[in-house]
Amino acid sequence: MDILLATSNPGKRREFLQLLPSAVNVKTLDDVHVTLSEETGATFAENSALKAIAASARSGLLTLADDSGLEVDALGGDPGVRSARYAGVPPSDDKNRAALLAALRQVPATARQARFVCAVSLARGGTILAEAEGTCVGIIASAPAGSNGFGYDPLFQLADGRTMAELPAAEKNEISHRARAYRAILPALLAAIEHDLPPGAR
Repeated sequence: MDILLATSNPGKRREFLQLLPSAVNVKTLDDVHVTLSEETGATFAENSALKAIAASARSGLLTLADDSGLEVDALGGDPGVRSARYAGVPPSDDKNRAALLAALRQVPATARQARFVCAVSLARGGTILAEAEGTCVGIIASAPAGSNGFGYDPLFQLADGRTMAELPAAEKNEISHRARAYRAILPALLAAIEHDLPPGAR
């Protein structure tokens, strides 16, 4: 069956495809020709819910939406919900990483604690069915490392010294904020998928 992943971000789509059941046919906003308005929520959870409600109402599909980003303690929680546009528009991963390093130039390594946060919402017909959140803690490195992942992954250093961008995909999908949020919402997603299947296909 078809479900809509309410994103046009190829990195997010790639990660979710690795996490979702193989029987699910994942469509993105580009596939269904739906454009969402700019996110206006004050939190990741608010933005995730807004996207899920709008996309499910306009597409008619069971919809999974997420909003995620980076929170750095030394910056008062920034970039936060502005993570994708931290360096302005149009969004650029390279510029965002450069802006983050510039903001932390005077901050020592011992004070660079950070967390990735992912809020996920499941909706059908404009109604929220379930919500979940996942986090992953680390520090901000002094320079990028690794070629996997996207966004702030090359700067997000884990306890073992590797950045998120240095992890193989399978390992990242065990510990990432997005994987944790997905695992938390998975029972509700599977129940919703089963509900939508024809009786003979259950």
